[in-house]
Amino acid sequence: MITVYTSKITPRLQYILEFIGKELFVDPIALTSDPANFKSARFKVNYSNNSFDEPAFNVCPVPLLFESGISEQNPDVFDFENSKAIYQTTGDHPFDIFAASFFLLSRYEEYLPHVKDEYGRYAHIGSLAFRENFLHLPVINIWLASFKSALQSKYPEIRFKHQQFSCNLTYDIDIAYSYLYKGVLRTIAGFVRAFAKGNWTEIADRWMVLRRKKQDPFDCFEWLDALHLYCRLKPFYFFLVAKKQRGNDKNISTDVKAFRDLIEYYSSKYEVGLHPSWQSGDNKGLLKEELEWLEVVADKPIQLSRQHYIRFHTPDTFRALISAGIRNDFSMGYGSVNGFRASVCSSYKWYDLERDERTDLIMNPYCFMDANSYYEQNQTPEQTYLELIQYYETIKKLNGSFISIWHNHMLGNSTEFKAWRKMFELFMRETVYWDAYSDSLVN
Repeated sequence: MITVYTSKITPRLQYILEFIGKELFVDPIALTSDPANFKSARFKVNYSNNSFDEPAFNVCPVPLLFESGISEQNPDVFDFENSKAIYQTTGDHPFDIFAASFFLLSRYEEYLPHVKDEYGRYAHIGSLAFRENFLHLPVINIWLASFKSALQSKYPEIRFKHQQFSCNLTYDIDIAYSYLYKGVLRTIAGFVRAFAKGNWTEIADRWMVLRRKKQDPFDCFEWLDALHLYCRLKPFYFFLVAKKQRGNDKNISTDVKAFRDLIEYYSSKYEVGLHPSWQSGDNKGLLKEELEWLEVVADKPIQLSRQHYIRFHTPDTFRALISAGIRNDFSMGYGSVNGFRASVCSSYKWYDLERDERTDLIMNPYCFMDANSYYEQNQTPEQTYLELIQYYETIKKLNGSFISIWHNHMLGNSTEFKAWRKMFELFMRETVYWDAYSDSLVN
């Protein structure tokens, strides 16, 4: 067991040491402010400005973890082992890894005054990771790998945990079908819009789909099932189930039996989560209504969620999720650019910075979303494939958790997204499959 000495034990320090302990060590980290206890420990980390006669691994602290409340932070940024680090200090480690990890993991900067994007979300351009060009790196995991190596050099007998890489595919089902099950008014409106634009191909396609002579452009569900079976993985599906279809909530009506059957089918095979509607962000009562409806249809408790349009406001959204009974959230990422919003590729418990307390809500951060690549970053499928593989290989080397978001409308059979479907299939067959196959041989 490794023992950390500090002059003052705080909730922030306890939180970050719990996270680091989970990531690195077989045994939990012991935290003490008693010099006698520290001196008797076998493996020691001194997180204070005090000095001891006994040898210890020294991490010099900055004030952040000993403060209370929220105040302006301007952490220095410097180059560190082909990446970046913050809160440079002296000691056996070149920076305060505990404070640096806490600053990024807690999303401290999102509690401070900030610029919002066109959807009212925290704008990624204001983040330290974007401004200092490390948004594409899970720097916390990189730091932990370096910290582990330094500790191992000083204490070769320490038992470290062996983390295993995981690939987690997740799907947001915003609109399950393009033409089917839209109701009379929405169907007529679709024909009128296509006619006004002179889009005769769409008119013909709509008619063929409605007559069941052609597959709906968004219906890729059986194809995905076959790929998942081939690649030996179980994905996560998040369903948008707004009762009223308006604004950014354009899901199939919850009154449609085929939509309920689709949810029931996937809930029996895989993990299913709620995709809280845009409307629920303005009316918290809707969150519980949508969750209860989904639980009835799925016939099991639902404890997973991801915000529609990645629209969340820290800390209110996460408090509402906890209150509703959500235990795992998959929203930690940007809806405007790919990368590591919390600078990490491991799950962690959300910290409520306003209340200065750890919660039991587990955050599962993603780094890639197909919609970001297409709509926001204006990339080609070829460019996106290279970006996707870069994230995948980076996380794999760190034995982290690779979480990606895909949308059924981009994986269907529409002409617009034909190349994107091929790109996804290439990724599944040439990367995901072979890694799963190799793991099966080892195990």
